[in-house]
Amino acid sequence: MTKRCGHVAIIGAPNAGKSTLVNALVGQKVAIVSPKAQTTRTRMLGVALQGDTQIILVDTPGIFAAQRRLDRAMVAAAWDGAGDADLIALIVDGRAGAGPKVEKILQGLKDRPERKWLVLNKVDIAAKEKLLSLTSKITDICAFEQIYFISAATGDGLDEFKTALADAMPEGEWHFPEDQVSDATDRLIASEITREQLYLQLHEELPYASAVETEKYVERDDGSLEIHQQILVARPTQRAIVLGKGGTRIKAIGEAARTELAKLMGVRVHLYLHVKVHAKWDEDRSLYRDIGLEWVE
Repeated sequence: MTKRCGHVAIIGAPNAGKSTLVNALVGQKVAIVSPKAQTTRTRMLGVALQGDTQIILVDTPGIFAAQRRLDRAMVAAAWDGAGDADLIALIVDGRAGAGPKVEKILQGLKDRPERKWLVLNKVDIAAKEKLLSLTSKITDICAFEQIYFISAATGDGLDEFKTALADAMPEGEWHFPEDQVSDATDRLIASEITREQLYLQLHEELPYASAVETEKYVERDDGSLEIHQQILVARPTQRAIVLGKGGTRIKAIGEAARTELAKLMGVRVHLYLHVKVHAKWDEDRSLYRDIGLEWVE
């Protein structure tokens, strides 16, 4: 049979479920997920297989009205991810509907030359009678070649969607080995897993004024991994939140991240976390490079 391979840009507003969808299509975790909007900061690739087809999924940050430099870099990464794709899949939260953020994306999409599909996500918790009117509202602004109704969380409609994606990919040799599921480096994955735990465990206590740097990542003689990471926060009060009373919070974050990393890497992990106050970490060019973002003026 003829091999197929292509890129699909997964774009949408923050919290539409893009990373959950990418993980579901790949069949394992390649992108971190949390209930907080804008969890994804950089463009990451997830590699899904369907028969003789390799679908390279470009998981992008949510597109929103960017103010800070970090926000602008995230939005730029999202649109850059769409630029090289064979197909753009716009993911819309079927429950939240098409508010100003979605409408802004539609305006940016409508004149683009790429093939465009509309994917209404979270249909398991959306009011069914609203989905058709939502679809009509969206397609009045921008034309889509195909429309799918799915739930990335439960798997509803995913088999049909994945098969359709595979059929839409051009003929060509695979870009990645069969057993590779992402282009992310192990250092970046380690940083992302710890950042995910910051979001999951601190909720609204620590907004986006934090980053995680993997400073040391080495394999010990016994095959286990030794990872040293620095959690950057903007203010001393935020450092106190991350540490928790008597260091209990940082310990819980470290234990959860270590467990997740060991599962992903398949080896024992020794994880050491340090919290540093860096008032302008989001103005550090080297950090942008480390997390895979371009510096924007």
